Amino acid sequence: MDHREPVTLDPAGHEPFAEAARLRAEGPAVRVTLPGDVTAWYVTRHELLRDLLVDDRVSKDPNLHWPEWINGRHQDGWLRNWIGVTNMLTAYGPDHRRLRKLVSPAFTARRTAAMRPRVERVTRELLDDLAALPPGETVDLRARYAHPLPMRVICELFGVPEEHRPEVARVIDRLMDTTITPAEAMATYQDAQKALAELVELKRSSPADDMTSVLVAGRDEDDAALGEQELLDTLLLIIGAGHETTVNLIGNAVHALLTHPDQFALLRAGRVGWHDVIEETLRWAPSISALPMRFAVSDIPLPDGTVIRGGDPILTTYGAAGHDPAQHGERADRFDATRATSEHLAFGHGVHRCLGAPLARMEAAVALPALFECFPDLALAGEASELRHVDSFIAHGYAELPVRLTA
Repeated sequence: MDHREPVTLDPAGHEPFAEAARLRAEGPAVRVTLPGDVTAWYVTRHELLRDLLVDDRVSKDPNLHWPEWINGRHQDGWLRNWIGVTNMLTAYGPDHRRLRKLVSPAFTARRTAAMRPRVERVTRELLDDLAALPPGETVDLRARYAHPLPMRVICELFGVPEEHRPEVARVIDRLMDTTITPAEAMATYQDAQKALAELVELKRSSPADDMTSVLVAGRDEDDAALGEQELLDTLLLIIGAGHETTVNLIGNAVHALLTHPDQFALLRAGRVGWHDVIEETLRWAPSISALPMRFAVSDIPLPDGTVIRGGDPILTTYGAAGHDPAQHGERADRFDATRATSEHLAFGHGVHRCLGAPLARMEAAVALPALFECFPDLALAGEASELRHVDSFIAHGYAELPVRLTA
């Protein structure tokens, strides 16, 4: 057990990598305090996090393995939207395998490949809209490109009607905010449940060729497939994760290139490819910086003598792992698309690895080159230091990304 006082984590997550560096100096795992007076272990090393992600002594189910949650604590705050749900994010063992098997058909390699024309169509429509703007005008690239592209793609995949999409997008953005009050968190949860219940009811009465209709049909034909609450919470996870991670991947990659002209020059010269840029962005600026929450099923002794006690919560700290010098070298804090050691944990590891990773990569591989081909003079509007991150220690991205499309 670590008897040092926990370090208070910045609830807004505005400097996650500087914070990770400070914590790394304290050890491979450090106790931190999260919003709502939640104490958890923050893992600072790539190797340790990778090992914990596949360790049978680590669970994702608070109802089985977090005594504080079982005793009724923390259930009215921001954590309600993350671990007070019944989907793959909180499932453990056989339950997780059952849920993953039901959802995985939406993200097979064949289905992902079949979606590419749809992604290309949405990309072209958004770029045409941008090209129609007056030359030299400042544009928020997040709002006009990085956000609507994956939102439209995931909503088409799951059959979310256009008139419902603004509310779904609003709720997802709100879920990512880790600075909201307990009252705001509960209101967000209720709004999410209402929006998804309306979607499910629509697909029950008017099924279509989309994944929500498939999941609803499976639920109604076989109660062992998905419970009603599992259905709603699974849709929340898949639509939310399928949208938010790609928004930030596109935005962070654009930001990385525009603030690293040497790397941009390598890309233009053909010395690195878009695949290299995307993978380095995922390592250097992962869309999800830290994900709550896993729980120690039993005591887990660490090599430095620290013991994570059974019942202790553990953050999955992808951002810290991506900047670990022991894994990525002394220049781990630099964006370098020529990096030899490209292994990262941005999409997780093991049985909980993100199902939508191929879709996110494909969307970025379409959206990024198309953007720079259409606007070769694309540049940030203003100073990079003035950009504001989203208010979240979970999501890592920019609240706005103001750019000039043309010189």
